[in-house]
Amino acid sequence: MSKDYSSFHQEALTYCKNNQFNQDFYILIDMTIHSGKNRFFVYDFKTNKISDQNLVTHGTCDVFEDNPEKYKKAKFSNTINSHCSMKGKFKIGKRDYSSWGINIKYWLHGLETTNTNAVKRVVVLHSWPAVSNEEIYPSYSPLSWGCPAVSDAFMQVLDEKLKEVNKPVLMWIVD
Repeated sequence: MSKDYSSFHQEALTYCKNNQFNQDFYILIDMTIHSGKNRFFVYDFKTNKISDQNLVTHGTCDVFEDNPEKYKKAKFSNTINSHCSMKGKFKIGKRDYSSWGINIKYWLHGLETTNTNAVKRVVVLHSWPAVSNEEIYPSYSPLSWGCPAVSDAFMQVLDEKLKEVNKPVLMWIVD
């Protein structure tokens, strides 16, 4: 990871402390990075390092308007049925059954005006076999309907981490 995310990490830790969230790690997704490169980062607050990283999808965002750049650049909307990605801070909620991937999903609860419809839109963290477990640049990851979907193997790693915590985990999607 070549970008300097230190200000994001500091803000995330402050947010976690102030809101009784998990203070071991948080998830940062940088949608400015090409979808064929790792842009889903698990940041460990204790070691001040990225502990895990992988690919993640973004939404097609082509329901209400044409989106010819949909593979190249994520577009964001909180609008129901838009199939766009959402940005901002989320609380990772309840673990649940998913019909996708390894059949596990985590509900995402939007914490900002940019993502308040996450639950209504069923924008959840889940896996999808079509998502590679390694970088595929210059190819692109497949497009979702707004969910941050990861590979099946990476979801198993995330699931082990998320099952162990007893406080909410912060996920922050930035652009």
